[in-house]
Amino acid sequence: MKHTLAALAALLLVLPAQAQDKPKEDHSFSVSKNLDIFNTLYRKLDLFYVDTLDAEKVILTGIDAMLESLDPYTEYYADEDLGDLKMMTTGKYGGIGAMIRMRKDSTVIIGEPYEGMPAAEVGLKVGDILRKIDATDLKGKSVSDVSDMLRGEPGTTFVLRIQRPGEKKTRDFRITRRNIKVEPIPYYGLNGTIGYICLTQFTDKCSADVRRAVISLKEQGAQSLVIDLRGNGGGLLSEAVNIVGLFVPKGLTIVETKGKVKAANSQYATTTEPLDTITPLVVLVNGSTASAAEIVAGSLQDLDRAVVVGSRTYGKGLVQSPQELPFNGQLKLTTSKYYIPSGRCIQAINYRDRRELGKDGRVPDSLTNVFHTRGGREVRDGGGIKPDIEVKHDTMANVVYYLSNDDVLVDWGTQYAQKHATIPPVGTFTITDADFEQLKTMAREADFKYDRLSEKRLDDLKKMMQFEGYYDDATAEFEALERKLTHNMDQDFDRRRKDIEQLMAHEVVKRYYYQRGSVQQSLIGDDDLERARQLLDSPDEYSRILHPQN
Repeated sequence: MKHTLAALAALLLVLPAQAQDKPKEDHSFSVSKNLDIFNTLYRKLDLFYVDTLDAEKVILTGIDAMLESLDPYTEYYADEDLGDLKMMTTGKYGGIGAMIRMRKDSTVIIGEPYEGMPAAEVGLKVGDILRKIDATDLKGKSVSDVSDMLRGEPGTTFVLRIQRPGEKKTRDFRITRRNIKVEPIPYYGLNGTIGYICLTQFTDKCSADVRRAVISLKEQGAQSLVIDLRGNGGGLLSEAVNIVGLFVPKGLTIVETKGKVKAANSQYATTTEPLDTITPLVVLVNGSTASAAEIVAGSLQDLDRAVVVGSRTYGKGLVQSPQELPFNGQLKLTTSKYYIPSGRCIQAINYRDRRELGKDGRVPDSLTNVFHTRGGREVRDGGGIKPDIEVKHDTMANVVYYLSNDDVLVDWGTQYAQKHATIPPVGTFTITDADFEQLKTMAREADFKYDRLSEKRLDDLKKMMQFEGYYDDATAEFEALERKLTHNMDQDFDRRRKDIEQLMAHEVVKRYYYQRGSVQQSLIGDDDLERARQLLDSPDEYSRILHPQN
């Protein structure tokens, strides 16, 4: 109880709620008063409540509720959870090197082992059901529980019992944990004269990995570069600045942070000589590109150093800093906003408006402000980074979305891998008619369900028409529509065959070529990458975008 009360007291001291506009004296009194109320309230509960309270659980609930009222990025980490925070900033942890997931039947399986890591080395496969860790039965355990048990000090050994699909007997694997580092660049390669780098996170020293990849690609003959930041949720601000510094001159201010206290105000400039300021550069982004990834994309756009291609980014313009708490806890606290070279902040949501006024909080385009790149091009703040070239994408069909998250796809991939010792290289591997029909059969037998929005909308309209008294006159039309919208899985599979075959190919390829293969497979038929290639093959268009005045 002392642990959690001390942590909460520290949090209340650094997070005064809704008091920014009050005089300092009133604010200090408000903090003292509310701390006193909270401490007294908990003591009363602990003394008189009919049941014995679990101090850790009750106080943590209070902490979580308080932080949820602020923004999604301010988080409390107790001593035992600091490994998660370290993993976010370094990409390192002690474990077996595998992603796990839960099936519909509540069993935890291997979702993807990482290449060269203990899980892959001992022979664990995608789809293996985890039954026991040493003497602990995993039945009923959550993914989080199992993950905590798989992680541990490097060098420690345990026995993992698994059930492989299609086999009656279980298998035991003795695994020794190692320092696992999730590679920030799972794949880079050359296509003709265009070098491609996939950067998935901004962990410690990832800028050095980008430097090595650029040098390697140029040695192989790359005459232009594509940096793929799609799906990159960010990470360390300093690494973002270092990566921008590879492509722009030394001494340029890339990021300025501004907060409530003076200590939160900082400037970050490039500190080393650049690697390449000339080679044509495209940055790929999407709605999941956030934080440090937006700093890189936005800064290279502001400095007219790269063309940004894809769809609008997430819009996270907030900076978090670690704060020490009693009993080895830590608070990841939002302390400032960041501003990129043009002077704009790309934060999309005003969390204070959302909290206090009950609004969505998202800044509408009509209220954003115009800024200018170094060469005079117009860019705007709020709402993330708008690409120089926006690529329109087809909406993912429901049947494809639900299939991508369903056990039936994993089961099909497991059966395929059990029948094929090897597959052709990525790019030449294809899904056959027989493969496609087998998946359809398995989906039918598994009673695969997917949400059909058209049926739901029709049902809603039908109820409204009945309520308003118009349905009887339109019964025939409704019945005709219902016949057309009858759930027909085979028909929907055939209609979306191309997209489903891409899912199937990805499910197979990751089992043989791991994460690098997954990335390569995802690039086949990639509209964003194709548009980047077209641009880089057209120097005039590339120059017109970056330097329209010329």
